[in-house]
Amino acid sequence: MRAIEVGKRVYLRAPRETDGDEFVRAARASRKLHRPWIYAPETARQFDAYLARCRMQSERCFLVCRRDDDAIAGVFNLSQISYGFFQSAYLGYYAFEPHAGQGLISEGLDLVLRHSFRRLKLHRLEANIQPGNDASRRLVERAGFGYEGYSPRYLKIGGRWRDHERWAITREDWRPR
Repeated sequence: MRAIEVGKRVYLRAPRETDGDEFVRAARASRKLHRPWIYAPETARQFDAYLARCRMQSERCFLVCRRDDDAIAGVFNLSQISYGFFQSAYLGYYAFEPHAGQGLISEGLDLVLRHSFRRLKLHRLEANIQPGNDASRRLVERAGFGYEGYSPRYLKIGGRWRDHERWAITREDWRPR
């Protein structure tokens, strides 16, 4: 299993090559859940590119897996990890069907925050969320993220520049659950 962090119902672990088939199937099955918010890797080639990105020094990728059957319930990615004066990273995430709405991703986020603040020694995580993505906004609000502002045409997703709300949490504001 090689868990990075373990919770009551889920654990975090790094993605590996053997996850390709399950990951791609889950991403394809979750297309309606994800779009237009995210475009998860839906082909073997896209998954391989994702794995290559996960191996970069400035990235950390986590699969949220159910403890009872090891099924991949979702994904968290930390990108552009910076140390020195900044000690910050960007947080991206998504759930897979049929696991969405069961609280597994909330528990996974708690584990990611614990890992980020305690083990990686980060000071701040920022999540950028498209207006209208209410489930994503509720997820970060429950975890203690605060709204910081609005960024027009911030990220190019699905071939379009999309507006985003900026949400963040610092180590001082984090309250472990």
